[in-house]
Amino acid sequence: MASLCFLGAVQQVTGSCHLLETDTGVRVLLDCGLYQGRRADAEHNRAAFAFDPKTLDAVVLSHAHLDHSGLLPRLVAAGFRGRIHVTDATSELLSLILLDAAHLQEKDAEWENRWRARIGKPPIQPLYTRADTERMLERRSPHAYGVTFEAAPGVRVTFHDAGHILGSAIVAVQVGDGAGSRRLVFSGDLGNENSPLMRPPAIIEEADTLLLESTYGDRDHRDQQATIEELADVLAQADREGGNVLIPSFAVGRTQDLIYHLGRLYRAGRVPQQAVFLDSPMAIGANAIYSRFYQQLDPVDLAALKGSKPHVEAWLPILRTTPTPEESMAINRFKSGVIIIAGSGMCTGGRILHHFKHNLWRRECHLVIAGFQASGTLGRAIVDGARSVKLLHQRIAVKARVHTLGGFSAHAGQSQLIDWVANFHVPPALYLVHGEREKMVALQEALQRRLGLATNIPEPGQRIEL
Repeated sequence: MASLCFLGAVQQVTGSCHLLETDTGVRVLLDCGLYQGRRADAEHNRAAFAFDPKTLDAVVLSHAHLDHSGLLPRLVAAGFRGRIHVTDATSELLSLILLDAAHLQEKDAEWENRWRARIGKPPIQPLYTRADTERMLERRSPHAYGVTFEAAPGVRVTFHDAGHILGSAIVAVQVGDGAGSRRLVFSGDLGNENSPLMRPPAIIEEADTLLLESTYGDRDHRDQQATIEELADVLAQADREGGNVLIPSFAVGRTQDLIYHLGRLYRAGRVPQQAVFLDSPMAIGANAIYSRFYQQLDPVDLAALKGSKPHVEAWLPILRTTPTPEESMAINRFKSGVIIIAGSGMCTGGRILHHFKHNLWRRECHLVIAGFQASGTLGRAIVDGARSVKLLHQRIAVKARVHTLGGFSAHAGQSQLIDWVANFHVPPALYLVHGEREKMVALQEALQRRLGLATNIPEPGQRIEL
């Protein structure tokens, strides 16, 4: 009988990874994500895989975010030689995201080794290199939504739109043929139906086993229109007080949503700032990919931009992109009157840290947290009320006004998750993944209460039969 082993994003949000094994010995990996947030996660990323990469027949990837894809270059460096099955848009986003991640890995190792040399410690190697990533990218096999393909012998896969980010997929897997076949559905990250640009998650009605994400399993998101009103109020307050607005943002998904919302507010005369800086080379690259795949976006939302061209950067006329370090540093000349969108989304690195250095200690400035902040991240510490934070080798006071706008999440909230599960004709064996344990427990109780559905919370390394 086929089996599934839970190897990552088990009672936590990052590191998505699940190993499917058939009774004929075929092995397919669902996701191969990076662990993010805590110091221990860096060690986990360097640990040996829980399987021999050489024995894998294929990888099936739900979407391009690093917590789902970020260890793929290391997998190939360790000997994986199969195909990596992705949607067509994910294929392009992977190149952008993972080459950037490899560059950061190399730079971080270079900096660390300078410090190690001074104190006589041996050098370290980057987690993976650009060369590893380029070899990995050669193994991509892109597929359209709704088209069934054989990922490996006896394993047939169909991607359905998950509505989370461009190219994100619900992964439907059929293992075996005929009466003995089993159907596994992996939700990936399900989108928030109220988010702009993405279409609603596809409805799936049949599964024997379901892996369901639970990132926001404990609550529903705030009404999005109320969140947009709060954003407009923050912009007006920052303008009155003479400060800047900082928005740490994920380069893929959240940034495009923010540009869309700001574009609509601008057209309504509700953005008093003189400029919006997009200070993220990766987000600028993601904008170009979103523009190429604009036909996969929600046409109703695009129509609300009143005839704007499909290109993302045309949605917001006062948007300025700053791809080079010199252009990024020049933003610091503006002491007031600008909005700065920069990575990383959880404030764990990237250009947002430099803007924190120049703005976070100023009472007249405003910090907008518009995305999930995992435990152990700098963003989470700020949201939890830290009065000062250490960044770029110095301690900075947190005096800027901090606003957490939960309505911008690209993940489904609790009620949306339950409504999506209710579409299955026969309740599947349901396992919760990709969520902190307390969120899983809350969703488990809500599924039992609303649908009478028993739910499982797997343990790391647990194996189940399908």
